Amino acid sequence: MDIGNAIRTIRKRKNITIAQICEDTGLSQGFMSQVETNKTSPSIATLENIANALKVPLAYLLLRKEERMQIVRKADRMITTSGPERLKVEHLGAAKNMRMVMVELPPGASTGETPHAHEGEEVHLVIKGRIYAEHGEDTAEFGEGDSFSWNACTPHLVRNIGEEAAVILISVYTEAEQGEPYFGRQ
Repeated sequence: MDIGNAIRTIRKRKNITIAQICEDTGLSQGFMSQVETNKTSPSIATLENIANALKVPLAYLLLRKEERMQIVRKADRMITTSGPERLKVEHLGAAKNMRMVMVELPPGASTGETPHAHEGEEVHLVIKGRIYAEHGEDTAEFGEGDSFSWNACTPHLVRNIGEEAAVILISVYTEAEQGEPYFGRQ
């Protein structure tokens, strides 16, 4: 963990001096300098005092870099293709066990010729167009603004039944890293 760097970054962003932190916490400037350069590790109680002085939750200081806010700007989205119909997949973001993608299906296109299954759960939001969805024995048609969800271990299929491209926002949750969701990893 890089707690010291997190403390320094927050302190500088909030225009707080080391002296002000020391005044609020009772810690010495030398000790705070060693904390910020990761030369010493403060106790949880000391870290809580520092967090209070910075006006941030203690838990935030304990997050690893990959657990903090991840930003994907529209211009920087990874775009891949998936399946035999080479569906356009925009990777919007990912967390440890969750990913969000936006899939564009041309008219008549589907996620495959036959239903497929994989580890995890999915939530779909139809952004544009008309689609047909099949999950086991359940089938339904959806339009813009409609949403649906399912356990992905049951074979499922999504098809564009409209005259124009359909766009679906999909959030995929998987408990285990071993499962490979249909739309691939970011």
